[in-house]
Amino acid sequence: MKPEDLARKLRREATFEPAALDRGKAVLMAAIRQEVQPKRGPTIVPQVPYEDVRAALSFLERAFGFREIPTARLVSADGVIDHAMLEFGAGVIGIGPQGHHGTISPKSGGIESQYISVYVDDVDAHYQHAVAAGARIANGLGDYAWGDRPYQAHRTYEALDPEGHRWRFHQLLREVPRSRRDP
Repeated sequence: MKPEDLARKLRREATFEPAALDRGKAVLMAAIRQEVQPKRGPTIVPQVPYEDVRAALSFLERAFGFREIPTARLVSADGVIDHAMLEFGAGVIGIGPQGHHGTISPKSGGIESQYISVYVDDVDAHYQHAVAAGARIANGLGDYAWGDRPYQAHRTYEALDPEGHRWRFHQLLREVPRSRRDP
């Protein structure tokens, strides 16, 4: 319950029973502390290098549905974006110019060194949106089963952004019975 709702409730109860105010004080203070305490963000935040951060930011928002966290953008004196954070669901990534911390874009390096997996609610709709926005599809939509315990079926596709970073988009479909798994 929000602190303001708790305060209203305490006022109502204290009208009929003054001792309710003393009992409710601790609950109200705990709720207030919880609201003002900083919320912990993700514990792992991949940093993805780009030659053109501004173009990458625009593409990731337009094609894949990421949203920039405006308060996290760092811009140099000459107007170059030095760092930006994007969110998708509960996940966050950072993007910035290549060269920072020794990183390079696949566009410059000529090779992909990693991929990023993103879970979406409707992978078919996400795929259509990405294609319409100009994403290069590396592997089309397909259904796969993998995992540990339990095995899970996923509908997946892979796309490349304009600089060659590989993005894998998944939708969890269902658990796969042990008898239907590959050995």
